[in-house]
Amino acid sequence: MSAPDHLEGFTVPLHRALVEPVLLAGVPRGLAIMIATLAAALGLGMQMWIAGLVTWLLGHSIAAMATRRDSQIVPVLIRHARQSGYWAC
Repeated sequence: MSAPDHLEGFTVPLHRALVEPVLLAGVPRGLAIMIATLAAALGLGMQMWIAGLVTWLLGHSIAAMATRRDSQIVPVLIRHARQSGYWAC
């Protein structure tokens, strides 16, 4: 006698919004805002327009590639930074 795949009454449908990260142009929202703020500070605040555009373009492209590879990249990097001292030899 094999166990059934699921038991009646113990399955709950989940909306996609509960399990997928919030993305802004393919990048997690917080990271996209941080990259755009840094680029705006360079371009508008320091009046280095080309450096601001290059920073935004490179930063957003790298973040989009990393997100395409692993959609939970930001929590993983935060956890890595927080626990790096704990795992040091």
